[in-house]
Order: sequence, then structure tokens, then C-alpha cells
Amino acid sequence: MTAAIMALGLTTGIFVGSAGAQDAFDLDALVAAAKQEKPINIYDSTGKIVEMAENFSAKYGLKATGMKVSANSQLEMIIRESQAGNVQGDVVLITDAPAALAQLLPEEFVENYLPADMTAKVPAQFQNPLAISTNANVWAYNTEVYDKCPVANIWELTEPKWKGKVAMVDPLTKGNYTDWFNQLEKHGTEKVAAAYKAYFGKDIETTDKSAAAAWIKALAQNAPLATDGDDPVAEAVGAPGQKEPFFGLLSSAKFRDNADKGYKLGICSSLDPWVGWNYIKLGLIASKTQSPNTAKLFIRYILTEEGIAPQMKDGKLPTNIDIKMPEDEPSGLMKVADKLLGYDSSTGLDDFDRREEWQDFWRVNYKK
Repeated sequence: MTAAIMALGLTTGIFVGSAGAQDAFDLDALVAAAKQEKPINIYDSTGKIVEMAENFSAKYGLKATGMKVSANSQLEMIIRESQAGNVQGDVVLITDAPAALAQLLPEEFVENYLPADMTAKVPAQFQNPLAISTNANVWAYNTEVYDKCPVANIWELTEPKWKGKVAMVDPLTKGNYTDWFNQLEKHGTEKVAAAYKAYFGKDIETTDKSAAAAWIKALAQNAPLATDGDDPVAEAVGAPGQKEPFFGLLSSAKFRDNADKGYKLGICSSLDPWVGWNYIKLGLIASKTQSPNTAKLFIRYILTEEGIAPQMKDGKLPTNIDIKMPEDEPSGLMKVADKLLGYDSSTGLDDFDRREEWQDFWRVNYKK
């Protein structure tokens, strides 16, 4: 677990510091202070936050309400609430790290907080700003049709055999996909070039900016099925009874559909050079919250196994290295965590700045 988490590469350290991280931590005092405050609301993009908030409330005798809010809506709500001096979301758990780095932290709409008793448990690269988990998107195949993954190299997905048979979320609708494109170019283009040589037997020659851009272009031109979310991808890849299922890229959380819907999803664990990629979820506190101690207590709670457990069931890897993934986690992600392209937030601002550029690149090259 430790090696896999450390390999994910969160390296930025230029924003709001870990307030109070150097002070002695007193959990009892924090709980006592929280009990003098108003209830809090927590924004998160997963419905599991409702259960997490209820568990927190029951544990500490406090009132916290979890609210499922998309990453885009979180940004707008946090900014508007802060500007109006009417904070409703006291804690924000946000997967749009580039936007948080570019918009929320510099303008001090939110603050970073890491409990002092967690500094030795959360690797330094996840502390500033605090990432509570890493979330993965993985390449998957239909295990009912194939005995093993039918794709060995990402460049195969640009070949005629897979034309119109690759499913993924439309990069024009989800920012972390264009962030992935930028991460590929900034941190993975050498491996993309090596994969090209391994597959085609020659060095890549391209007029595009990078080998990564050349692969993204070739994938777009091979008519992938671009969906509005992970559910259609999971169905296209994993629904039983198919003769020619799609190969797809989707959230590891969707592997629960194997049990819930009878799907046949399997991770393509042998894919060169990566089986997928991940992004981080930040845990931040609204700067103008009227319940700062309750908010801090909740941040600490979700850094514990008890707190983060509901999301671990969906393949979310906690950054606390003491926490082990449950053996019954549906995707088996832990076995391939070291084969993911880990998110490196040292270029998070560049990811944000180049989103429109990458969207245009995809739009120009995409063919149905």
C-alpha cells in the first residue's frame, strides 16, 4: 500500500499551509470545541458522503450533513458563498484539484488543514493541499467474452480492429480527462513513445507536440464511443450476453456493478504502459465557516479508516498509509495501483490552463 500511494506523485507545496499541523493535537479538546458550534455541511461528488456524515454525527454526537454536489457546482457554490459571506458548505471534498489550486486556494475561499497526529501517516506530497484519497480510472474488458485482456498496448486502441469499439467518458464533459491528457504529455510522453516502439517496432515520428498528443489524436480519430458518464461505459463493456463488447475506460467504482447488475468487468492488468490513471480528492475547509472546529474534526475523521471506509468500497485509495484496502473491494485495484499513471499536481495549474486547448484538440480530431 505504501509504495503504491507514494508512487502517485503529489508534489506541489506552494499553497496554503497546514494550519496547526505543528501544534500538539488534542482530540478531546477539538471535540469539546466542536460541540459549541453550529452543524456543518459537507460537499462531495459521491453520494457516499451522506453515509459518512451520518457516521461522523453518530460517533461524536454532532450534526453533519453530507451533500452530493458535482465538482463544477462545488466550485461555484464555494466561491459564491464566500463572496456573499453566507457559507453553507463548511467542508469541500473536491476531485477537481487543478481548479482548487487555481481558483479556491489562491483567493483564500478555502483553507488547508492537516491534523498534527496525521502528519506521519499522510505522505508529504499529499499534505499541502491535503489529498484524502486517490481515485482511479482503469481500462476494462468483458470477462465473459475474453479469457484475458484482449489489449496489450495502448497503441492497439488506435488500430482498425478497435475502431468504434472503445468506450470512454467524453473529454469535453469532464475536466479530469483533459487533465489526464496534459499529465500524459507532461509526465508520460516518454513511456507513450516507448510503447509505440514496442508495438510497431520503430520510433514514433509525429508532427504533433508529443508522442502523448499523437496517441490522443489517433485514439480520437478511431471513433471511440464518447459517453456522458461512467455508467454507459460500464454497460457497454461489462453487460452480459454480448458477442462483441466494447473495451473501455471507466471509474474503478463501477466494478461494484459486477455484483449489483451482473456485469462482467475486469481490469486490463497487463496493459502497457499503464492500466489506467488516477486523480486526487482534496479535503478543504471553507475559510469563512462558522464551525471551524467541527470542520477540522471531520477532516481528521475522513483520514481514518472508519471515516473513509464507505468510499474505499468503491476503490478509492486513502492517502493515510496505515489504512489497508478491504480484501473484498470489487475492482482489485490495489493489485495494480503501481501500474497507474499517478496524478502529479506540480503541473496542476498547467492542467487547468490548458483544458480548453486539449478540448479543442480532441474536438478537431474526434470522429464518430
